[in-house]
Amino acid sequence: MSALAEDTRRQIADYLHQHERKSLLRFITCGSVDDGKSTLIGRLLHDCQQLFDDQLAALERDSRRHGTQGDNIDFALLVDGLAAEREQGITIDVAYRYFSTAQRKFIVADCPGHEQYTRNMATGASTADLAIVLVDARKGLLTQTRRHSYIVALLGVRQVILAVNKMDLVGYDQGVFDAIEADYRELAGKLGIEKVRCVPISARDGDWVTRASDAMGWYRGLTLLQLLEQAELDHADDLGAMRLPVQWVNRPDADFRGYSGTLAAGIAEPGMEVVALPSGRRTRIARVIGTSGDLPQAQRGQAVTLTLADEIDISRGDVLADARHPPEVADQFAAHILWMTEEALLPGRQYWLKSATRTVGVQVSDIKHKVDVNTQEHLAARRLQLNEVGYCKLTLAAPIAFECYADDRTLGGFILVDRQTHATVACGTLSFALRRASNIHWHTLAVDRHARARIKGQTPRCLWFTGLSGSGKSTIANLVDRRLHAQGFHTYLLDGDNIRHGLNKDLGFTPEDRVENIRRVAEVARLMTDAGLIVLVSFISPYRSERDMARALFPEGEFVEIFVDTPLEVCEQRDTKGLYARARAGQLPNFTGIDAPYEVPEAPELRLDTTAQAPEELAARVVALAVE
Repeated sequence: MSALAEDTRRQIADYLHQHERKSLLRFITCGSVDDGKSTLIGRLLHDCQQLFDDQLAALERDSRRHGTQGDNIDFALLVDGLAAEREQGITIDVAYRYFSTAQRKFIVADCPGHEQYTRNMATGASTADLAIVLVDARKGLLTQTRRHSYIVALLGVRQVILAVNKMDLVGYDQGVFDAIEADYRELAGKLGIEKVRCVPISARDGDWVTRASDAMGWYRGLTLLQLLEQAELDHADDLGAMRLPVQWVNRPDADFRGYSGTLAAGIAEPGMEVVALPSGRRTRIARVIGTSGDLPQAQRGQAVTLTLADEIDISRGDVLADARHPPEVADQFAAHILWMTEEALLPGRQYWLKSATRTVGVQVSDIKHKVDVNTQEHLAARRLQLNEVGYCKLTLAAPIAFECYADDRTLGGFILVDRQTHATVACGTLSFALRRASNIHWHTLAVDRHARARIKGQTPRCLWFTGLSGSGKSTIANLVDRRLHAQGFHTYLLDGDNIRHGLNKDLGFTPEDRVENIRRVAEVARLMTDAGLIVLVSFISPYRSERDMARALFPEGEFVEIFVDTPLEVCEQRDTKGLYARARAGQLPNFTGIDAPYEVPEAPELRLDTTAQAPEELAARVVALAVE
């Protein structure tokens, strides 16, 4: 190899080595619509020479076609890649871009400004180390600026660069900049944002983005790029105590069992004592295996497989942790929730909670308050709408290992998933446990449900009748109750007469109250089957999710969903009380079938067509199913 070739090889190797050792900063741009977020990122990429010639040529061509800057380059088009974004001149989706300088590597997320896409902005903030909050110098702090800043603080971003953009449109007035800076520092103080740096810029012209500008000679600080290069990385040196959420139990053959995942915190090394949570079983790490074989140690951010000295029961979703400093385990939490879908969050409804690699059933049992993002005022709420933030109580179906989100994003953050559609409906942060699983002691009953059922000579059942008002639910349920009683079975009927006038007399007919109504009824029915009874429940119960919640309370085969299938027009004809007529006249709001939905059961155990058979025949079918 020639000396020139060897020198070239060495230079390339040195460059790659230097590039690998650069620190990585993840940041987002956020703010209100038209504050210039996309233009700023495009300017950064251009001035840092991160564009190829063909990209620059395409940008010039697109600027002529879609641009808003006349004959000049429209840098926003570099990151607004969706057709709808270019047509409307707005950002919709989160656009991620990578660039680097001699000092540092960057991943930037350009977040949308429209309130409608706040959930997309939260996605970008969830992995960010820093946020650039842009403010239009002509407008000052707007509602969306405050909303985004609140979410930034909620999701643990503690460094903000306030970029006051479009200074050229206010004559580079220092007074305008100083007033906006003062307003934002006051807001940041209320939100607990620890570090705020402020810079006046013109993203379109590049003033104080990557270079100093004589146009604002009164500004003596650093450029925006210099602030990014010098920003501190949170906990860069503090790795914390070891945490490994188990993603996969690795069993390639009968002789190997490993536990794979990405280290969320700390250092893992052979011989370290660890505890498996939530079980609490202790053991030691035998081997730490990386992509190329055994490692003397691994640290936060590395994907590894751990083998253990003892065979203990560990599954996906469990957490292996440093036994000297284990996380807590709990099944009830106080948490902040950002609601991210059109259908409102209703307390009592069942969802899936996914935290790290663990997925568990969850119920938002109470909304303590929602937060006014403009004033940070706490407001009473019984539901959360799209983009609203609430402070809530969560009740989980099983305990999980957790950390406060302020200490650990991995074990302290979560998403909520709709059990029907599997869509992500919320993201949230755990604040603290309301009840620790380690303090829970379930008492084993000396006389259990099976003993109570045996003495009655019957199999407990929950016969859940659902259908529209006037469908015939109560008529059939009463017939079934009388026939079972006549045959010597121990039964009880729950319907509006004995529930709505007693246990649930405090509830109305709003969606929130309907959910809570069914939750209470289901819990009472479960206690009755524990007593060995056959319990008949006759309620409209219009929502699938609440009927599924009720089913989940019972052992397999004990819950029988009976759909009393009667068309709406037939129900109205049978309506002797005139309820439907009053509802159509607007006198009974939230009436199911008129201005409130009824979600038809998808797979009931029994479907009763009241237009084809008499109530007595239908009751006989239910009795046969109940005693089989």
